[in-house]
Amino acid sequence: MNAREGGDQRPQSLLLSFLGIYVLDRHLAVYSGSVIEVFAKVGVSEEAVRSTLARMVKRGLLARHRRGRKMYFGLTARSAAVLTEGDHRVWRTGAVNRDWDGTWTMVGFSLPDSWRARRHTLRARLVWNGFGPLQNGLWIAPGEVDVPALLDDLDLTDHLRVLTARPAKPTDDANLIATAFDVDAIAAAYHAFLARWDVAHPRPEAPDDLARQLLLHTDWLQLVRSDPRLPAAHLPADWPAIRAEHVFQTLARAYQATATPLATTTLDTLPLH
Repeated sequence: MNAREGGDQRPQSLLLSFLGIYVLDRHLAVYSGSVIEVFAKVGVSEEAVRSTLARMVKRGLLARHRRGRKMYFGLTARSAAVLTEGDHRVWRTGAVNRDWDGTWTMVGFSLPDSWRARRHTLRARLVWNGFGPLQNGLWIAPGEVDVPALLDDLDLTDHLRVLTARPAKPTDDANLIATAFDVDAIAAAYHAFLARWDVAHPRPEAPDDLARQLLLHTDWLQLVRSDPRLPAAHLPADWPAIRAEHVFQTLARAYQATATPLATTTLDTLPLH
């Protein structure tokens, strides 16, 4: 399951950020009233929080735990995997691909015309995992990608062809990048992030650093997950992801120091055994 499918669901994106920071690996559940109180800080209504929680339970991303009259929500194995992948993407993989080995993963597919929904899901998965369309039915991503891990649940094995390849003349890496990826749009997204966060007082409308922490993490994770991590050797020397990643990491560490005490006093949690 990919948390980004279906477009930008902002309350769910914020909730995933919240869970990744304050619930992942802590073996606890959080009272719904606490979540509502925190999310009021970022302009999400009680109704939106409750409907998002219910939807995530239905999708197997959250589990309910009742204590008395209170309802607590904890992670499932599915959501823990999503959050762990996001944490890895943010803090380990990083936004700048300096260790590319020169290979490309290629995915070719041909689906029946009647499979519109499955085709849409397939394309969404490919986009969110760093692939770009080289031509009709042929997508590429830098490096070696574990395609089965991304697509096995779609039951499309008989309709896919997966290769690891290097370009040969007259094609070169620069040509592949220019054809399959909108480099200007990727750069623009990083510049927009910098315009919001690389300022003296980021997000002044937020009431405190707990709100800013959630907004920052959500903004950054959505940005890096939509970035195919093109090889740095084929990007401009002033590629904005370099500066943006530094800004994110600096702010994330600063907000952690000030937001954690706020969260501790706000959150009503239930230990899980």
